[in-house]
Amino acid sequence: MADITRQRNLDIVRRAFAGIAAGSAEQMLVDNYTDDMVLELPYAAPPSVIATKVTALEYLAGAFTMLRFSLEITDVHECVDPDLLILEYTSEGTVLASGKQYANRYIGVYWFRDGRIARVREFYNPVISAEAMR
Repeated sequence: MADITRQRNLDIVRRAFAGIAAGSAEQMLVDNYTDDMVLELPYAAPPSVIATKVTALEYLAGAFTMLRFSLEITDVHECVDPDLLILEYTSEGTVLASGKQYANRYIGVYWFRDGRIARVREFYNPVISAEAMR
């Protein structure tokens, strides 16, 4: 049963990543995240914590007007709790205003509840992000 739960949760993340690649906050969030979701970005410029799906939709819709990118999972670290995944992934994309390339590496800690993502804590290099946006 735990392996089925882990696979389901990984599939949910992949669907969310497909929404990112499409530049659609709605596709990313609506069916994949809980309404009370929390997105933590400890190294990002404020806000570093985004709570609720409604707030995340607004935040990400704005971000997707500036940057188009895709994420590829490179490593999956399974935890004892099947509703917790630690993922490593990379991004490739373009800053829309300048055409600059964007590539970064991430570690994401994902908590799931009732078949949806409830919380994400994502670590990435903010210097790379800032340089791409200049």
